[in-house]
Amino acid sequence: MNDVDYCVVGGGFAGLTAALRLKQAGRSVALLEARDRLGGRTFTENRPDGSWIDRGGAWIGPGQDRIQALMGEFGVPSYKQYTDGEAMMFVDDKEYRYKGMIPWTMSPWAAMNLGAVLLDLGHLCKSIPIEAPWTAENADKWDRITLAHWLNSHVVSKSAHELLETAIAGAYTSAASEVSMLFVLYQMASGGGPGFVLGIEDGAQDSRPVGGMGAVSGPMAAELGDSIHLSQPVRRIHQDTDGVTVRSDDSSVRARRAIVAVPLAIASQILYEPMLPVDRSFLHQRMPSGSIIKIAVVYDEPFWRADGLSGQSAAPGSPATITIDACTDTGRPGVLCVITEGPIARRIGQLDRDARRGAILDALVERFGERARSPIDYVEQDWTTERYSGGGMLSHAPTGVLTQYGPALRAPCGRIHWAGTESSAIMCGWVDGAVRSGERAANEVMAYDTVAVAAGQSTDN
Repeated sequence: MNDVDYCVVGGGFAGLTAALRLKQAGRSVALLEARDRLGGRTFTENRPDGSWIDRGGAWIGPGQDRIQALMGEFGVPSYKQYTDGEAMMFVDDKEYRYKGMIPWTMSPWAAMNLGAVLLDLGHLCKSIPIEAPWTAENADKWDRITLAHWLNSHVVSKSAHELLETAIAGAYTSAASEVSMLFVLYQMASGGGPGFVLGIEDGAQDSRPVGGMGAVSGPMAAELGDSIHLSQPVRRIHQDTDGVTVRSDDSSVRARRAIVAVPLAIASQILYEPMLPVDRSFLHQRMPSGSIIKIAVVYDEPFWRADGLSGQSAAPGSPATITIDACTDTGRPGVLCVITEGPIARRIGQLDRDARRGAILDALVERFGERARSPIDYVEQDWTTERYSGGGMLSHAPTGVLTQYGPALRAPCGRIHWAGTESSAIMCGWVDGAVRSGERAANEVMAYDTVAVAAGQSTDN
């Protein structure tokens, strides 16, 4: 590979965006991706019938204007998530049907407790400065306790507790006992609060790109062309006073600066020379990912719609913890997306594929009837075993991490800069956050070199 102005490590939306903006600014760039595909924690499978399945990140919502700007740039329209009909909730062997975000059909006590806790969470989120959550007035207090501890202290109703733990901890693909309460408040605040995070209509799952996320990443890759190098897992980054050398197994790139846009959970797999500052190195060690299995169960048609159901369901502890209608904009074929996260995902991930498929379909039959037992296709993506993702869709912070090491999330380490949805103060954990982080990192490296030129320093590789 030739010398370039900048080297980007990682071909998810953060790395793709950084590389694209650098190339559009007239800089030469090399993007090295470990996988044999682009998209990172998004993964669109295009099917022979013209439909598609998003095996990873899929949804967009209001306020996510950077991913929407990319969609506009490449002419990718969106369509609304299907929400007509009733959602279903299964708690304590009881079925509740409802519309909206809160199942008011539960016992009045449980519904009131659930609503009150969500209001409380919204109030707490407003106290978090999203650019620096570790500076919040009660940061030390919130960072000493887990989400599980907070729920145990604030949720009296057993049913409400089960639903909240499933809904909130599920976002971090981990048990509630593994996640710092400060991180929960920060991540929720970055999206505008619990209403957005947990909501569908006007929330985080409001809409989808027509053609899936691949309809956006595909044109980005086409514009980058031969700047992209697949199947190149980066093993070592060496920086000196003049630039960086980025090495994979069989090639190397010399550049002024590098942008590392891989999940925090696997960033430590790269050898950095000289060693990274202690806080950044420890951050890599202390922000793991969790477990998530995402399954697309495909039928000839979305039969649940004719039954007056939205396709949305939740059952804490079930192998099919959450379901949602994942049809394309045409509504055909019928696709139910099943999402299982955290400890349940780890448990069913140990089953063989046939046993897991049987458990999933049994759960769907209980909710949607016998027609759910006979799909025309069953597409499974276990992100837990993805080597270059390191686990679930978002690296999370256990207790004590943000207050100790949070300032290292975005700070450059010499000529090494950082991108990835975890580093975005706005929409942390979503594709939009990844796009924002890529644009920030691209602007950052160019700004550093502009300052160097103004100071009379060389920016030669």
